[in-house]
Amino acid sequence: MSFLQVKEKFLSRFEDKISKEVIYIAWPVLLELLLGSLFSMLDMMMLGQLPKAESAASVASVGVTNQPLFLGLAVLQALNVGGTAMVARYIGQKKVEKVGSTVKHIILINMFIVLPIVIWAQINARSIMSFMGAEQQTIDIGINYFRVIMYGFIFQGFNSSLFAVLRGVGDTKVPMKINIKVNGFNVLGNAVLIYGLFFFPRMGVTGAGISTLLSHIIASIMLISYFLRGKTKIKINFKEKFAFDKNIILNFIRIGVPSSLEQLSLRLGMLLYVKIVASLGTIVYASHQICINILGLSFTTGQAFSIAASSLTGRTLGEGEPKKAEEYVLRCRQLGSILASLIALGFFFFGKQILSLYTTDNDIINSASIVLKIVAIIQPFQSSAFVLAGALRGAGDTVFPLISTAIGIMGVRVVFAYIFVNFFNLALPGAWIAMFLDQVFRWVLIYLRFKSGKWKTIKLR
Repeated sequence: MSFLQVKEKFLSRFEDKISKEVIYIAWPVLLELLLGSLFSMLDMMMLGQLPKAESAASVASVGVTNQPLFLGLAVLQALNVGGTAMVARYIGQKKVEKVGSTVKHIILINMFIVLPIVIWAQINARSIMSFMGAEQQTIDIGINYFRVIMYGFIFQGFNSSLFAVLRGVGDTKVPMKINIKVNGFNVLGNAVLIYGLFFFPRMGVTGAGISTLLSHIIASIMLISYFLRGKTKIKINFKEKFAFDKNIILNFIRIGVPSSLEQLSLRLGMLLYVKIVASLGTIVYASHQICINILGLSFTTGQAFSIAASSLTGRTLGEGEPKKAEEYVLRCRQLGSILASLIALGFFFFGKQILSLYTTDNDIINSASIVLKIVAIIQPFQSSAFVLAGALRGAGDTVFPLISTAIGIMGVRVVFAYIFVNFFNLALPGAWIAMFLDQVFRWVLIYLRFKSGKWKTIKLR
């Protein structure tokens, strides 16, 4: 059989209606996340080209300050997961009025969560960075960056919630278009402000923070404009008097609280994990942060098909078709795994070439190249777990992802990272082997829950 015949036979497997619908929802998300990840990689590469001492401290400061930011985003994940699941289910049940009310609840609760976090972070910025294990040079260089991106969190949180509800109704193209535009602006803004181009002052890592803040503001303006023009399936009557809906609040609690606890456990675990890695020194931590940045690229396939699985699961369960929901999920997992495997091959065989785009420091390249091989091995487990967990969340089954994540991150990753780094002296590779064990553990638990079929019977109010 020739190569062309093999290719045609392979592609013919994905020409059915289910595959086409999965791809229709997933490809804008995949492109959005892929380009967003590439833009993030470019940001890191720009910081990596600063003078050696400043470069390592700048890259480390981004990694250290991102963890508290991600912790804040984890709290909002309760809203986002609940919003996606509820909107998808209501669309399937043809309850259009419930969709608009759900979005109003999300916007209001979002502000109640975000503003106290931003105020707390501004007051305690230096203490937070110190707690994260940052060295004094990293704190001095990165503290202004931290304060700036926390102001951006106000807009970032707002955007993430509205993107979540748009994806819940299957509208993945608008988030894609907005994110591509603002990420492009962010990269250009970084170049100008980091290096001081076109008569702007050279601001280093602080310039990267300012560019990120402006990007989030622009995205918020574009989102508000889109909703006000009424082009979305989500109809919101802003003139109508707002009143809290008990059933919507109960759904948020039932779906969102376990999801929020899952994300909080993940981020708290990551805080401890980062402290373990940061104890190895600035150069090693810079290597780790570059690998985390590259790992973000591999997340894109799992996340894209996870979002598709979540939206399609919620909608088809709302339509009363659990068997069809399972078919969608399995196809999402299959497509996601194929793409993840291709990315894994690139990481495994071309690790040093990829790393050389970030830095010219041979110590960092040699340290990180070993880690990228571990990243490659993680890919199949990571992608499958992402998709299956997304399906469970779309069904409103958020307790089991919480259990698997909490035990995996705290009981496997953090514990084994501490043991491998401090007792076996495996340094950075040891920390990443612990991450691999965590991903495999979570995949097993999520897979067993999905196979049980209990997620098909969950009801929403």
